[in-house]
Amino acid sequence: MLAHPTLDKLNAMGLAGMAKAFGELVANGEAEHLSHAEWLGLLLEREWSSRYDRKLAARLRFAKLRHQATPEDVDYRADRGLDRALFMKLLGGDWINAHDNLAICGPSGVGKSWLACALGHKACRDDRSVLYQRVPRLFAQLALARGDGRYARLPRTLGHVQLLILDDWGLEPLNEQARHDLLEILEDRYGRKSTIITSQLPVSAWHGVIGDPTYADAILDRLVHNAHRIELSGDSLRRNLPRKA
Repeated sequence: MLAHPTLDKLNAMGLAGMAKAFGELVANGEAEHLSHAEWLGLLLEREWSSRYDRKLAARLRFAKLRHQATPEDVDYRADRGLDRALFMKLLGGDWINAHDNLAICGPSGVGKSWLACALGHKACRDDRSVLYQRVPRLFAQLALARGDGRYARLPRTLGHVQLLILDDWGLEPLNEQARHDLLEILEDRYGRKSTIITSQLPVSAWHGVIGDPTYADAILDRLVHNAHRIELSGDSLRRNLPRKA
């Protein structure tokens, strides 16, 4: 007799997970043998899981990860020089707590973006805010934002997320405005947040991509000196993907 009023109250209070679990327990004859403590434990566990799933979905929507990569999907068998022990340690997230950075370098197609997104997905699971950006598109967005009044808001978002993923760094040299924007972003994040940067170029070539020596020293000092590194090699993994008809 109490099933429907209780369900109504649970839903009215926004306890959708508990409401669903309560309905399932009432419909299950074996539930009569559970103690009050077991009933309560099951209801609370379902509510916690429901809220966690909703928060995770919201974090992933905000992150806009390029790939639907998860830690469980990482291929450690591919011949690309990926150190499994190092990557498993990075998945633990202590480097994010320490506000360190991560550089993932290697030729095209070896899975740099995939690995970065897998780390981003794990950070979302760990209740951290994440944002993915392709570097060429980011600079274009910043240029447009100057013209429509959004410029102050976009760098603020980039500065506040706990993990910023900058993908495809170094595809083309930076112009004066891009150098300035990148330095401002990294300055806001230095010692406070963590950044993943992926590049086809080795770190030793980044100074030349930035161009201006003064800016290059300042940018790399904030980005590289406290960065963990994953250096990949080998042939493109895309060659092993099945061709579409």
